[in-house]
Amino acid sequence: MVVTILNLGLSLALGLLIGIERGWQERGAAEGRRVAGIRTFGLIGLLGGLWQLLALAMGPVVLGLAFGAFVLLITIAHVAESRVSGDYGITTLVAGSITFALGALAVRGEHTVAAAGAVVTAIVLNLKPVLHDWLKRIEAVELTAALKLLLISVVILPLLPNQGYGPWSALNPYELWWLVVLIATISFAAYCAVKIVGADRGILWTGFLGGLVSSTAVSIHLARLGKSLDHPDILAAGVLVASATMFVRVLLLAALLGPGLAWPLSAPLLSMAGVLFGSAFVYSRRSKTTAIEAVRLRNPVELAAAFRFTALLAAVLVASKATQVWLGEKGIYFFAALAGLSDVDAITISLARMSASEIPAQLAVQSIIVASLVNSLTKALLVRLIGPRALANKVILPIGACAMIGAAAIWLTAHP
Repeated sequence: MVVTILNLGLSLALGLLIGIERGWQERGAAEGRRVAGIRTFGLIGLLGGLWQLLALAMGPVVLGLAFGAFVLLITIAHVAESRVSGDYGITTLVAGSITFALGALAVRGEHTVAAAGAVVTAIVLNLKPVLHDWLKRIEAVELTAALKLLLISVVILPLLPNQGYGPWSALNPYELWWLVVLIATISFAAYCAVKIVGADRGILWTGFLGGLVSSTAVSIHLARLGKSLDHPDILAAGVLVASATMFVRVLLLAALLGPGLAWPLSAPLLSMAGVLFGSAFVYSRRSKTTAIEAVRLRNPVELAAAFRFTALLAAVLVASKATQVWLGEKGIYFFAALAGLSDVDAITISLARMSASEIPAQLAVQSIIVASLVNSLTKALLVRLIGPRALANKVILPIGACAMIGAAAIWLTAHP
């Protein structure tokens, strides 16, 4: 009996939680002009719990019929209210149905699920203005990109064979495409964050998010801006933040794909990132402005781009394996440096996978650091070639310091 009363009390409490949010949202409405407020939602939760009690004695069909009757009743009330108010949104109707179900779950003994469901429901209901603001910032191209991301992950990925093909069985279609999905997801999340936040929030924030998509693209864009804008300090800060974010991105990929690499890579990569973040902060404090022209990033979820990255990744995976077989460890270092000239993601993924069983973790760590350093030095060279000398001079010194830290880290790992 005590357990039953406690379960019913939880049903009531969950309904009241959702009711508080609904009542607050509609607090301006006159008494009696709302379909459901805080008291009604509390009673709906209790109603779901009571019908679950009856269902335990009379069978689950009773609960189903009661739920159907409740949805019909609240729908009729909603239609009547809509004719008067002109508001045809069904959020309250759906929230009431969820509350009934959560009340039933609480009495059924699914306390954690019911409580979590109520909290999530209240949060989603409360986020209405935030979500609507996000939708205003997201354009049709971003929505299309999200659907494409779902296509390559939910539809295409499960259809691919999960076995090795090609030389040394280095190409596993399922694993290869999963890696493409991983990169696309990280990049798309950062791309959407840039769109939602906006470049006007500051070059440091935009540089960080842009660096998660493509630090090279951000660096090139800011270098070009340097020709027309006399703000070398803030432009240099943006380049350095994007470059520092690249080290964070590399660490994230390596940790996800080669868990044994996370700890040995953390100190050198985070140290190099820290130097660049610190330098960017100093430059930003000197600058008289923190806002510049928006960084134009290409949408990272395009099927053509996904297939190109797949081809690049496949080539790097095979070449890495061939280098290991034909040239040994020294060949891995050389190939990592060569790959870092254009793209650090592909070589990081390849080395992280190989560290599981094919190459020593120490070799993978050193080679990833080499690729990251070469990529950073390449960005510094691009800034020097594309942008003004004043901007390049501010970028080269911190990246040079990173190169020294990276070289020291490689030497220390080779001579423990």
